[in-house]
Amino acid sequence: MLSRFVQLLRRLIHTLSLSVLLLLAGCSGFQALPTSNDPGASIQNPDVRSVLYREYETWRGTPYRLGGLSERGVDCSGLVYLTFRDAFATPLPRTTRKQSTKGEPVSRHALQSGDLVFFQTGVNTRHVGIYIEQNKFLHASTSRGVMVSYLTSDYWDTRFTHARRIPIE
Repeated sequence: MLSRFVQLLRRLIHTLSLSVLLLLAGCSGFQALPTSNDPGASIQNPDVRSVLYREYETWRGTPYRLGGLSERGVDCSGLVYLTFRDAFATPLPRTTRKQSTKGEPVSRHALQSGDLVFFQTGVNTRHVGIYIEQNKFLHASTSRGVMVSYLTSDYWDTRFTHARRIPIE
């Protein structure tokens, strides 16, 4: 009986340790933003932009779930992976770290619809989203699920690290 209890306790400690580690390596976010179809918007790639707004409408409110790839839950790199795979027929790696090396670097001031934007949200925590337009990006927030936020918000502005342009056919 004691041996079974010790096994269960070890399993629980292992699961909790793994959960904490994964959470530290996950994604985070703040500042919800409604969808926008502003007719005065600067349109660099209207097809990509409209696809991204459709993806937002499809995924909006989906809860954050580390490692998730479904409407039950998705993480930031999973949302990027699925959007590029399903909406743009463009393969990307599954993790934020690997996604951050794909495509070509692009300056923050030259961002276009579909560019990947990357953030350092903690010592070992990275976050990724997809730039839409006018400083707005689509992402999966740990606190609010799939949403659109501003790059210029106090939170994201100080955590932005770089952006990459992935060729979309």
